Amino acid sequence: MPSSDRLPITTRIAQWRSLLIVGGIALAVLVFIRLASEMVEGDTRAFDAHLLTALRRTGDLADPIGPAWLKLAMLDLTALGGTAVLSLITLLALGLVAIERNWQRAAYIGVAVGGGSLLSGLLKLDYARPRPTIVAHLVDVSSASFPSGHAMNSAIVYLTLGLLCARAVSDFRAKAYVVAVAITLTLIVGVTRVYLGVHWPTDVLAGWAAGAAWAVLCWTVVDTLERRSGVPA
Repeated sequence: MPSSDRLPITTRIAQWRSLLIVGGIALAVLVFIRLASEMVEGDTRAFDAHLLTALRRTGDLADPIGPAWLKLAMLDLTALGGTAVLSLITLLALGLVAIERNWQRAAYIGVAVGGGSLLSGLLKLDYARPRPTIVAHLVDVSSASFPSGHAMNSAIVYLTLGLLCARAVSDFRAKAYVVAVAITLTLIVGVTRVYLGVHWPTDVLAGWAAGAAWAVLCWTVVDTLERRSGVPA
């Protein structure tokens, strides 16, 4: 059996790539588990409360910091993680792969997004964490708080489609740009949920971790299957 230093450079790169992906998924899962454990024990309460109140004006916890246009922008941007917008984006992506008759990728998108949404709902039911009450909610909410559905589902949808698009381009800079856009959109959605007072910060952190782990796991499976079957990017 050849030693690792005698393996072709492409093989070694693939091995390191696999290790990084598996390590990233494991790290995200561990982050979620740790946050969930600390949340259940009440150890995140001080951190959550401090950050939420820091985003409100002193003496008026109903008034967020920043100029008026920032509040309006946050109200607009939070819709990027809403069910309607994410569903529309997913349907548009499914329409594109259906036109190309790429049923394998259509199934991948459906399983990744649909399965992730189901997982998010189950986690909310299991933990049943109440929404923050120490600051005023700037949008109406009704479901449980942990993990943030907006943060988790936006991570799933944007990272799933971002990774799919990244494989479709050959230039490394274009790949990096697509993935960076997906990550940026995910981060923006999560930040808006805390700013609007409808989620504890740890809800968002847990949503990001769970969503990223699910999206990358689904992509790793389909990418491996496509590479082994010789499916071109």
